Amino acid sequence: MNLADLQIILKVAEFRSITAAAASLNMQTATASAAIKRVERALGADLFIRTTRSLRLSSAGERYIPHCQQALGMLDQAKQHVKDDLDIVDGELRIGISSDFGRNLVIPWLDEFMQTHSAVSLKVNLSDSNIDFYRDSIDIALRYGSPTDSNMYGFKVCNVPRLLCASPDYLARNGTPQHPHDLVTHNGLFYQLSDIIHDVWHFSHNEEKFKVKMKGNRAGNDGDLVRRWCVAGHGLATKSVLDVANNLLTGELVNVLPDYHPTATELWIICPSRQSITPAVRLLRNTFRTKCQTILQQLVDKNILTSDVLA
Repeated sequence: MNLADLQIILKVAEFRSITAAAASLNMQTATASAAIKRVERALGADLFIRTTRSLRLSSAGERYIPHCQQALGMLDQAKQHVKDDLDIVDGELRIGISSDFGRNLVIPWLDEFMQTHSAVSLKVNLSDSNIDFYRDSIDIALRYGSPTDSNMYGFKVCNVPRLLCASPDYLARNGTPQHPHDLVTHNGLFYQLSDIIHDVWHFSHNEEKFKVKMKGNRAGNDGDLVRRWCVAGHGLATKSVLDVANNLLTGELVNVLPDYHPTATELWIICPSRQSITPAVRLLRNTFRTKCQTILQQLVDKNILTSDVLA
């Protein structure tokens, strides 16, 4: 038996499917099947009961798998302790990133990071859908909002204001709203997730709260698409300031209703376990903090944001 075969065994036990386990490990189903046979031959017992339609653990498998998980976990932990002590930055980074922020900012940051740390390899899941760490084979996620699962571990990167944005061309054609109530006559560009269209926009001004039910002719499940529609002058959108920072700095987009603030958020690195917090992840956290702080400072210098965002 070797460790790679045992890791395949654990994946098959997790997915209850050789095909699904092989797909998650980026290997052929036949390769995974061969690993199972080697382990079972070494043990002298079948770990799985296979039928044409299903796969489940045998009684031997039910006893063996927990011990196997514990043993591999201890080996991984010992290896990680050595790397932590030596500050070794290597290994595979499997990271999930939201589409707009990822494409336009984070991917170049990761390219720069890998030029400095050549022993790091990268796999990126670029999606606005909610990350499932087990289904999506992700080690860390860079996401807006703090972890909602108490079993997760996270590092806050920075505070992130949201802005109401439009292109100068759209405002020239349709006028500039002066109050949230004016938005009912404007075209909204909507973000859609899990068939829910986010067409109710919330604003605050001092102690007052405003809620506006918008009308619009475009909705998409990709944040980058919504931003592109906004730059093209098709309507108004509420966006994270990081997502539209470059457009704001170049003047392609402007901050509409600057005294009325959409609900702010936070940027977090989220990990499913302590074992995921490697030296590479900690260094990446520091890199993201520095990069985001630089962008926020640029927006403050251009009077697009107020300095309290840097607190």
